[in-house]
Amino acid sequence: MKKIDTIIFDLGGVLIDWNPEYVYLDVFNGDREKMQWFFDNICTNDWNENQDAGYPMAKATEERIALFPEYENEIKMFYGRWVDMLGEAISETVTILKRLKDSGHFKIVALTNWSAETFPIALERFDFLQWFEGIIVSGEEKTRKPFNDIYDLTLERFNIKAESAIFIDDNLRNIEAANGLGLHGIQFKSAEQLINQLKTYNIHL
Repeated sequence: MKKIDTIIFDLGGVLIDWNPEYVYLDVFNGDREKMQWFFDNICTNDWNENQDAGYPMAKATEERIALFPEYENEIKMFYGRWVDMLGEAISETVTILKRLKDSGHFKIVALTNWSAETFPIALERFDFLQWFEGIIVSGEEKTRKPFNDIYDLTLERFNIKAESAIFIDDNLRNIEAANGLGLHGIQFKSAEQLINQLKTYNIHL
């Protein structure tokens, strides 16, 4: 196996906790079933990912309200209270990131599905985002994972060879797409699991 010289991190769910439940569990008075129905049918993951790929949040909100006028207030909250959905840094993974960076052995970059409109909030809140050699933000590039073009862009922009890079993401769909392009994907589940999987690439932290 070719020596690993690059580590590519996803952000949300790996290094940063983001969860709309932080807002909507309260909105739906603790009724998880109602909240889940809302996520499955109205402010869906697919809908939110469209904004991650550069679609304007105000326009997306307006269009969704036109479809579901009875949920106008709840729809407006999705981006209106987005900052309340942003949790803390996932400290155990940030520690792994720091050790990898401090080792001096790796190029460290990030590849995230994130709206260009909200990413500046994260940049201001989380100092460790300055540790990366660069960050590809899907909303700025008008595409997103798992589409091949965003991986190709990452490899090209930072002069990365796929077979020499590890890609860490919590979403299996994104990992499978990366694997298909020759990257070594690790699906993130916990810091402990990540440390163990890195060992299989002879990376000991």
